[in-house]
Amino acid sequence: MTGKDDLPERMRDQYARIASERDSSTRSSAFPSDPVEYAKSIGYSKRDIESVPEGTVIGLGCRNPIGLADLKEGEVVLDLGCGCGFDAFLAAQRVGGTGRVIGVDMTPQMVEKARSSAARGQYANVEFKVGAIEHLPVEDNCMDAVISNCVINHSPDKLTVFRELYRVLKPGGRIAVSDLVVQEEFQEAVLQSLDAMWRDWIAGAVGKEEYLTAIADARFRDIAVVFEREFGMSPMDERLKGKIVSLQVKARK
Repeated sequence: MTGKDDLPERMRDQYARIASERDSSTRSSAFPSDPVEYAKSIGYSKRDIESVPEGTVIGLGCRNPIGLADLKEGEVVLDLGCGCGFDAFLAAQRVGGTGRVIGVDMTPQMVEKARSSAARGQYANVEFKVGAIEHLPVEDNCMDAVISNCVINHSPDKLTVFRELYRVLKPGGRIAVSDLVVQEEFQEAVLQSLDAMWRDWIAGAVGKEEYLTAIADARFRDIAVVFEREFGMSPMDERLKGKIVSLQVKARK
């Protein structure tokens, strides 16, 4: 089944399994077998990887959004779809003790893992919450920046997601988003033949123009695509080669 109505529930189940895995070698072929090397390939440094609690780097995402966000000491940051907390912990290091990071994820198992890592690493300026990205458990006008890494493509209602980001940002606040878009719509027969994780990633993805239009329709300004390249994992399946693009977009409220 590849419909979009229950896509968030399917993704939640997939990520719950990933959160409970102890051996990445048994993971879906949609993910790299070496999460650390994969993280390096999408823009994270060795220092980044070594600075976060063990078990945080699990090989998800499509491009490092941290540098794009230009985070500053004392800022309040939302990590949308935080997973196990990798980007949230990196953000916390940049905003320092006077700043704060809130990570939101729809998968309770991911959030629990992030909270455990925060406790082990003694991150006092990070908080993790379970919540849907279309209905954030966050107050209005309270965030300086929102970061997100390959998450919004999972939502069947991207306009609602970007409206939520607009709502929670302070005036002048910014988004720094890494995500996937598709070059063309995939036929149902192709989707059905793919690995379940690939199928669900693609089922929620839209074209570049539709994605950028959703940002504009949510009233963001100064929208800029700062990175655009074929998604590095897609050539692993010939049916996907050249058809999935990794984007980085920034915009301001």
